[in-house]
Amino acid sequence: MRTLALFLAAAILCSCGGGTGSGGTTTRTSTGGSTGSTGSTGSSGSGGSSGSGTTSANCSALTTGQGGSLGGFVPFPSTDLWNQDISSAPLDPNSAAIINDIGASVAVHPDFGSGQYNGSIIGIPYVVVDGTQPLVDVNFTAYGDESDPGPMPIPSNAQIEGDPNPGTGDRHVLVLDKGNCFLYELYNSYPGTNGAWSADSTAVWDLTVTEQRPYTWTSADAAGLPIFPGLARYDEVASGQIRHALRFTLQHSRAAFTPPASHWASNTSDPLAAPMGMRLRLKSAVSISTYSTANQVILQALKTYGMIMADNGSSMYISGAPDSRWDNNDLHALGNLHASDFEVVQMNPVYTSATVPTGAAPTISSFAASPTTTNSTGSVTLNWSVMGSSSLIVSPQVGAVRGTSISVTPGQTTTYTLYATNAYGRTTATVTVTVQ
Repeated sequence: MRTLALFLAAAILCSCGGGTGSGGTTTRTSTGGSTGSTGSTGSSGSGGSSGSGTTSANCSALTTGQGGSLGGFVPFPSTDLWNQDISSAPLDPNSAAIINDIGASVAVHPDFGSGQYNGSIIGIPYVVVDGTQPLVDVNFTAYGDESDPGPMPIPSNAQIEGDPNPGTGDRHVLVLDKGNCFLYELYNSYPGTNGAWSADSTAVWDLTVTEQRPYTWTSADAAGLPIFPGLARYDEVASGQIRHALRFTLQHSRAAFTPPASHWASNTSDPLAAPMGMRLRLKSAVSISTYSTANQVILQALKTYGMIMADNGSSMYISGAPDSRWDNNDLHALGNLHASDFEVVQMNPVYTSATVPTGAAPTISSFAASPTTTNSTGSVTLNWSVMGSSSLIVSPQVGAVRGTSISVTPGQTTTYTLYATNAYGRTTATVTVTVQ
């Protein structure tokens, strides 16, 4: 379980359906293309979330349902750090010392499997929904200032990590929207009334582009990373190949992060403790031929892509999704490996409080409605011009978007907020539509 960094803002309680008036509908059509640039230059627009509706062919292979197969789809581009082959990357000069600091004899533990343990499913669950899943509000109970606002397409019966044991574990909820190719992740999640959810923090990820949280912002994970792309999944193992890094935890971490992480949650001043985002790689000399076919797929991924430190927790615990087809006894054989069988991939850069990059937040040149006055059934087009954004959200009623415009039917007088975010922060703008 993570411990968030002390520099986080004080806990707040807010409802991020956003704006005045939560009624109305969104027409699932949009204009414009992909989300555009990352960083602080270029233009970005909207269309394509559960509120905007441009279906991405990249997610067409996904199977809807709890633990649905991705059909070979790998989140994020092949150039994304999660998906890079690091088998030949240089060692970090402190690799041996860091491994010793972790504990060379600490055994690997697959933190996923089939069935239940103490009443909870084993692993971090996820659900795949289609583009028609109703959008619901998310009420923040802690870190709303560093979260992506709703609405989000979260089913009322979405599985919760650690449920049915309230107050235990991180209670993550992960939702993949097949219809629009977005990933929604919640931390410390609880279902509420009228379909709404409460959570300490949330993050929305565009599965078609490389994207990161603003520097020093958390996500649903302590490292500011997406959780889902780092899970070991049975459908991948059955296909014979995992094509991305895996997520893992360590007991101790220091106040630093290295890409792709954006946030730390330090619990020690030990200079050899891992920064969030540190990547371990299974040594090439380690023989995996005696392991089962399924375990060889996992171990080969650890040689090719490694595993990324994403949270404070039990050391050398590798994350995965629960699935009834896992063989728990077979997975247990991975415990024959120890930290000494791994090495640290070179970390460069490593950011601390003194070296965190700074830059310009997005610029919203315009955010307008046409018309600005309508009747209770009238359609309104929201349009915007944004520079330097890597992600966009319109709230209420709409959610994550791509392109430059979206059609809504407010139903009642509503103030819409546009949230434009990049690696350096977030900019907002509002427009009110009056319903007579």
